[in-house]
Amino acid sequence: MKAAVLREVRTPLQIEDVQINKPGPHEVLIRTAAAGVCHSDLHFIEGSYPHPLPAVLGHESAGVVEQVGSEVRTVKPGDHVITCLSAFCGHCEFCLTGHMSLCVSPETKRGQDDEPRLTSKKGPMMQYLNLSSFAEQMLIHEHACVAIRKDMPLDRAALIGCGVMTGVGAAMHTSNVRPGDTVAVIGCGGVGLAAINGAAIAGAGRIIAIDMAPGKENMVKAFGATDFICAATSADVVKEVIEMTKGGVQHSFEAIGLSKTAEQAFNMLRRGGTANIIGMIPVGQTITLMGAAFLGEKRIQGSLMGSNRFPVDMPRLVDFYMSGKLHLDDMISRRIKLEDVNDAFTEMKTGAVARSVIVFDA
Repeated sequence: MKAAVLREVRTPLQIEDVQINKPGPHEVLIRTAAAGVCHSDLHFIEGSYPHPLPAVLGHESAGVVEQVGSEVRTVKPGDHVITCLSAFCGHCEFCLTGHMSLCVSPETKRGQDDEPRLTSKKGPMMQYLNLSSFAEQMLIHEHACVAIRKDMPLDRAALIGCGVMTGVGAAMHTSNVRPGDTVAVIGCGGVGLAAINGAAIAGAGRIIAIDMAPGKENMVKAFGATDFICAATSADVVKEVIEMTKGGVQHSFEAIGLSKTAEQAFNMLRRGGTANIIGMIPVGQTITLMGAAFLGEKRIQGSLMGSNRFPVDMPRLVDFYMSGKLHLDDMISRRIKLEDVNDAFTEMKTGAVARSVIVFDA
């Protein structure tokens, strides 16, 4: 099969022929239909986060089940599925206490003595984030995908697999936005737009979107934002948010991955507010907060994949899309072929696109 391979950091992905194994007892072979080009992949390409190489990248995807292992009970051949990088074992402490997205059990991967899921003529190929979806097929653990209704377009379903689940889940699960709450979202790419949409679905009374690109105002309001601040022209974003809300927001979401914006997310909170860091701040970077602010019971916390329970959450998000509540159509900036993936990352750096989606031929 054709796959986009990262062999060395800070170099373009290479389109190569990669061999894929047959499903083990708890594994599923999927024909990839679509894969979103996510900023998280760029972090690994640029070396901000380490990963064993060579690896087939990609982690935001949807497809059709082709084969299943002997013990698989959750999906069957022909099912349309969304994948999820937070594969779960189902019986560790995290899973049994309802925190499946935090599961790190090695059971969802193949052991060192097992045949690798992916290989090339040059040797074993590393699987990326349990998925490796920049490829015509995926071989994954059954608890890394969920079946969805077949009338859901798979190019839009792919977005739910990471960016949408991360943003919507951060609002609904991690921070528990309630009806009437005030919200600020810093960074209005795919994840930020999803956080805005999730906060709107949850009933937030005011949603302030913040981005460097002035041209995004109409887009963020289409996703549910009530206000827009262009950070490029604002003298002081934090001050502006506090003045607009007469004291600060109850929930803030940082969806870029920078120390400065993480600090801003905390500083724009009202007393008792919660800052949620969704963006991937590069390894080794730190943030600085004023200690006295904690006397006002302000909180700062991380959010991993929207604190999801994806076998339940993703089919519900599909229903939200089909009923018009979840806005996915406008999130896709363009549809591309696998061979165009490096151009998509170049365009991503401009900040002008929400999502590029690789669409594979049927």
